[in-house]
Amino acid sequence: MFAAYAARIDRDQPLNGLVLGERPEPEARPGWTTVTVKAASLNHHDLWSLRGVGLGEESLPMILGCDAAGVDEEGNEVVLHSVIGQSGHGVGPDEPRSILTERYQGTFAERVAVPAWNVLPKPKELSFEEAACLPTAWLTAYRMLFTKAGVRPGQSVLVQGAGGGVATAAIVLAAAAGLRVFATSRDKAKRERAVELGAEAAYEPGARLPHRVDAVIETVGAATWSHSVKSLRPGGTLVISGATSGDRPPAAELRRIFFLELNVVGATMGTKDELADLLNFCVATGVRPVIDTVLPLDRAREGFEKMSSGDLFGKVVLTV
Repeated sequence: MFAAYAARIDRDQPLNGLVLGERPEPEARPGWTTVTVKAASLNHHDLWSLRGVGLGEESLPMILGCDAAGVDEEGNEVVLHSVIGQSGHGVGPDEPRSILTERYQGTFAERVAVPAWNVLPKPKELSFEEAACLPTAWLTAYRMLFTKAGVRPGQSVLVQGAGGGVATAAIVLAAAAGLRVFATSRDKAKRERAVELGAEAAYEPGARLPHRVDAVIETVGAATWSHSVKSLRPGGTLVISGATSGDRPPAAELRRIFFLELNVVGATMGTKDELADLLNFCVATGVRPVIDTVLPLDRAREGFEKMSSGDLFGKVVLTV
């Protein structure tokens, strides 16, 4: 079957390891099922995999891709939950959780095998392309806002780095839930788009906000960390799920964190129940994932290049 896979690890030029070509069909395993992929979306996790983060040479070649929507063996339209081993279903009871492609072949292929427990019904209101955007970036944003930060309608949130998958999702979800949303971006067009999607206002990174916020959604890392901490009200919560600009900020702001009793919380992906809630949220509110580009699988390299350059707003989706 045709697939986009990591054949080599290259930490400096990750796309050198990306190959488009034929790979073996998924292996049959007890408790697993095979899904025919209709659409899959790119995540920065895929780029990090090509750099060898979470993926070792011994696991190559590895079909990339965490997210997908498709059709199961009974003909049902489904969405995949990308965290394997969280429940023990389909894997050993002592296996630690992993994101698809850290241990098992991914979704950038005509077919993918996953534990049957990881398959959820796709709402008819969502297209395959829309549903394929939800299991990683949008699920992470949902968990960051409503589980980790615990924000309520009427409260305020700062989203750093508008344009990225998680940040874009956070803006849309927060606005739909009745939160006051502020966003940042270095790019004027992205700031304008953030406001169109529901942000009350969007600023250049480091700008002073009208008031301190209840929570910050942080995916940028070192470049925005100090601003994120300084933007929180006393007792506020900073939730971090990524560090695209690096994980060593020049100022950790430790005094401010302990003096103002701030909460710093990590987040990675989300649970199957949270994904089900997110699907229902999209149906109930009319919220839909923001898609930058849709490409056929055989043009996956273009999608990787677009994501790597940062020249996008929302998700890149591959169709099969």
